[in-house]
Amino acid sequence: MQDKAIKGVDVEISVVLGKSIMPIHQLLKMGRGAVIELDTTVDSDAIVLANNQPIAYGEIIVVDDNIGISITDKISPNQEV
Repeated sequence: MQDKAIKGVDVEISVVLGKSIMPIHQLLKMGRGAVIELDTTVDSDAIVLANNQPIAYGEIIVVDDNIGISITDKISPNQEV
């Protein structure tokens, strides 16, 4: 049975693959197809955010033309990311 109290609650889900720091002028000069180097490796877990709060780690999966994430571990509320 679905709880009616949470049925209409929206949650924004985001996935962080990595981070990069660059000057704004360099970002503004980038065009289509530009590559931004991230601070992670191919084997690194992505971070799953719910309303900008980290909730889990996961690995990126690709099936046909679809991209998804497979959750590998949850993040406790007081855990450092």
